Amino acid sequence: MTGLSCSVLRVEQRGAVRRLVLNRPAQRNALDATLVDALTAALTDAEQHTATRAVLLTGAGPSFCAGADLQHLLALAEAGRSPVPFLSTVSELTRRIERSPLPVVAVLHGHAVAGGLELALACDAVLAEAGTLIGDGHIRNHLVPGAGAAVRMRRKLGDSLGRWLALTGELLPAERFQASGWLHAVVEPGHGTDAGHRVAETLAAAANPAQAAFKTMLAELDEQPSIEQGLHLELQAFDRHWARHDVPAELRRFFTRRTAG
Repeated sequence: MTGLSCSVLRVEQRGAVRRLVLNRPAQRNALDATLVDALTAALTDAEQHTATRAVLLTGAGPSFCAGADLQHLLALAEAGRSPVPFLSTVSELTRRIERSPLPVVAVLHGHAVAGGLELALACDAVLAEAGTLIGDGHIRNHLVPGAGAAVRMRRKLGDSLGRWLALTGELLPAERFQASGWLHAVVEPGHGTDAGHRVAETLAAAANPAQAAFKTMLAELDEQPSIEQGLHLELQAFDRHWARHDVPAELRRFFTRRTAG
């Protein structure tokens, strides 16, 4: 266990693999400012730790990550603040993962939705436990993405599947993603972390300056046309949608329905 562990993020070291565990299980590891800041700091620390050669990203509790914390977005709206600065930090985090010199492996279980999917799309290898529900889901809450789904989803999953997830908000079981080539493996429930460690250890064993340079080169090649422009356009689209539509009212209705149910 490292000194960077905190209430919302557990940090563990096993050999050359640094494991980052999203730790808001009661909220299905939904992303708020505290968790995003903790993840960003933990990634920086892993990169500076000379014994760390790979990062493993997992979630505690019933889900990997259910996306941005809608309560956090609603609180920002009710305080008269735009959620765009917060979403910029999530977008920057996905970019940091993508451009990190360390390979990053994600293990999905339970749910990987919206921001949870956006985190996974930025990783170098993704595993999922069988039955994990994966999807974009933004439009189900009258939202558009703001942290990379529109930019990466069709590129990583293929145009047809990416477009379907975007325009339906549907969540699909992990098995439906195997044909896309995006998932490194689908493993039995309860075995994801061990399988993810094995994948991370394989990447760690191959670590050298050439691996880091190759990863940087792949990220740069993916920017043709510029991913930076795409991410900027995506945030602009979120800002326009948030400003033109009463999304907070829809979020309030969502929580009212959930409480009533």
